[in-house]
Amino acid sequence: MTYYIARMLPIGFGDAVDRTIAALKTEGFGVLTDIDVKETMKKKIDADIPSYRILGACNPKLAYEALKLESHVGTMLPCNVIVRDAGNGQTEVAAIDPVASMMAIDNPALKVAAEEVRAKLERVIANL
Repeated sequence: MTYYIARMLPIGFGDAVDRTIAALKTEGFGVLTDIDVKETMKKKIDADIPSYRILGACNPKLAYEALKLESHVGTMLPCNVIVRDAGNGQTEVAAIDPVASMMAIDNPALKVAAEEVRAKLERVIANL
């Protein structure tokens, strides 16, 4: 089982970020955090990497349901979605597979909730 859902897009990095945020919104997710990894690596260790952003996506209703099922599930939230410059005019968008990450928790009800989140994230990726 892979731990992420991904798609390669033949568009620029900035456009891919904008499309990803819009697609997340369509599925009820907001972006709580937006980490510019390229900028951080340059600033902290003077390393140059291609454009790379980590979007911390959260669907408040689904997060609330998960927290009711498992009080420590917040250690695995929000759902991270990356947008990265893959070179040659390609940008990859990938999201965590919440079902894979929730396998570490022995709670069958949480797995059902994670499947709902995965379905939404699969639609986000598909609709880019």
